[in-house]
Amino acid sequence: MTDINIIIIDRLGKKHNVLAPLDMSMNIMELIKSYELADDASIGVCGGMAMCASCQCYIESTHELNPKSDEEEAMLSEAFNLKSSSRLSCQIPITKDLKDLIIRIAPEY
Repeated sequence: MTDINIIIIDRLGKKHNVLAPLDMSMNIMELIKSYELADDASIGVCGGMAMCASCQCYIESTHELNPKSDEEEAMLSEAFNLKSSSRLSCQIPITKDLKDLIIRIAPEY
């Protein structure tokens, strides 16, 4: 298996089934950008360094994700539209365990 399916719900509520490569060391934010599912200027502003919350997403499936780092926790504590399922998509590496993960891109503001 070199690709897995991930379901991404964009900011307009449209559901996208996308193929995520397992062999490129990508994260979910990079996947969103590569499929152009959010305006480039509104997501991943810090380049994936967990220094902004522009790539915030909500996990809508029951997948077990990697634990949040202290940096991610700190950034989320300052984010708008925070939910208990909020994560920074730049901090979620794509692995085979994420097959059929469902995420929703958080509102821009």
